[in-house]
Amino acid sequence: MPASELAPPFTPPSQLADALRTQGYAVLSPESLAALAHTSPDELQAMRADWDNLPPDRFLKDNGRYRRRRHSSFIVQEDEVKQVPHRGHWQPVEYNALHGGMLRMFEPMEPATVALPVWPRLLSALGSLFSSIKGAQPWYVESHQFRIDTTDGIGRPTPEGAHRDGVDFVAILFVGRANIKGGESRVFDAAGPFGQRFTLSEPWTLLLLDDERVVHETTPVQPTGDAPGYRDTLVLTFRAKGFQEKA
Repeated sequence: MPASELAPPFTPPSQLADALRTQGYAVLSPESLAALAHTSPDELQAMRADWDNLPPDRFLKDNGRYRRRRHSSFIVQEDEVKQVPHRGHWQPVEYNALHGGMLRMFEPMEPATVALPVWPRLLSALGSLFSSIKGAQPWYVESHQFRIDTTDGIGRPTPEGAHRDGVDFVAILFVGRANIKGGESRVFDAAGPFGQRFTLSEPWTLLLLDDERVVHETTPVQPTGDAPGYRDTLVLTFRAKGFQEKA
């Protein structure tokens, strides 16, 4: 990691739930994530190739070409993970001033990825963690695979700016980056001046957010040379009492 980039403040696994309760966010190292999800780094890496085959996001209101993505939805209850019929992604304008109010139908995740043993383990582990904080219940999960690239010279991971997602918890799994600078993660207390900033640089690092407590954003990325640059993430949102739907 370049000296100008701040390393993430990793949370000991034993303090994960307490960190989310007290400060609204936590960061897990790849090793801690593998332990939490009862998996291995190799099993996590098995998902990696998916990000080389993401279709363009055709809904960007700034007419950018820098974002590729897939989206699928699941219901997680204890150890059961059920994919629901493909549905659109919708947010109210209160949570996404740029793209809120639009029903966006993206291409679904590849069936082979959802069929990997690591997939239900990951979702179940996160669901169990969040149930330990807010009580056992079904969790309505939306999965977003993102690639932000430098096709336009600059890529914007969060073109809507600092925001909340209108859910209970957000899990941002860092997958990888190459030939870029920027992409700093920023987390702010939604009701006060407190904030943290750091750069996720090690694949399979996990940033967890209590969406009611904090707002978050990621700064733009720029190329560092002539080779194509990109930043890959998997964003999982967990919401109680149903998916966000257009009224």
